[in-house]
Amino acid sequence: MRKQLIALAAGFLILGSATMTAQAASVSYTVEKGDTLWAIAQANDISVEDLQASNLLDTSLIFPEQQLELESKSDKKSDDTYTIKKGDTLTKIAEEKEVTIADLMNWNNLSSDLIFAGDTLALSAKATSNITKVQQTQAPQAKQAQSTSTQTTTSAPQQGGKTMTVRATAYTAYCAGCSGITATGYDLRANPGAKVIAVDPSVIPLGSRVWVEGYGEAIASDTGGAIKGNRIDVFIPDNNKVYQWGVRNVTIKVLN
Repeated sequence: MRKQLIALAAGFLILGSATMTAQAASVSYTVEKGDTLWAIAQANDISVEDLQASNLLDTSLIFPEQQLELESKSDKKSDDTYTIKKGDTLTKIAEEKEVTIADLMNWNNLSSDLIFAGDTLALSAKATSNITKVQQTQAPQAKQAQSTSTQTTTSAPQQGGKTMTVRATAYTAYCAGCSGITATGYDLRANPGAKVIAVDPSVIPLGSRVWVEGYGEAIASDTGGAIKGNRIDVFIPDNNKVYQWGVRNVTIKVLN
């Protein structure tokens, strides 16, 4: 009887080991309505860049029912790297990892202390060669959004582009239930001067430069549950000005 119990226990151990091995293997995720690549990456403790690379994506646009391969939990990055989380700062990371800010900037080719959730930091010189420049994923879009923040063009640009009339509302980064992070991972609370609009990606692709009548040139960086078809939501940091904007029909021009 004792031998049978030992054999049975061994069987359970083998079964448990097989189960853990299966759990450690790479898994897939079925995209649901309302999901964003950034949110999926955050929930699974991986970077947007890795998620894009694993699924051969050259954009952050995803669709319901789409199958995404997730990074295996057993293949998590080593202690030589760190995935930036919402609320992180370069100073905070440097203190926690006991390295200097200067070293972090040098190892990651950073020209400023601006970092983005979901990106990966090299925490040592030897890890640098395995890390794509940290700001590659979000910085181009951030720079575009920041550069448009000073543009208040009142007339449509002469360059070509698709022109349409849309119903426009406005929003802030501090509304009830808002995180301040756009669908593409851009932090509006950290960049209140950015010109950003929420769009229906099936009408206006995310990442597009869009001129909006009465608002200026902006980046299509966000989505919204009520933003369907020919509707947009313009980002305005001042809540009072959001009410002043109200609901209006405006002409827009998709520049690229």
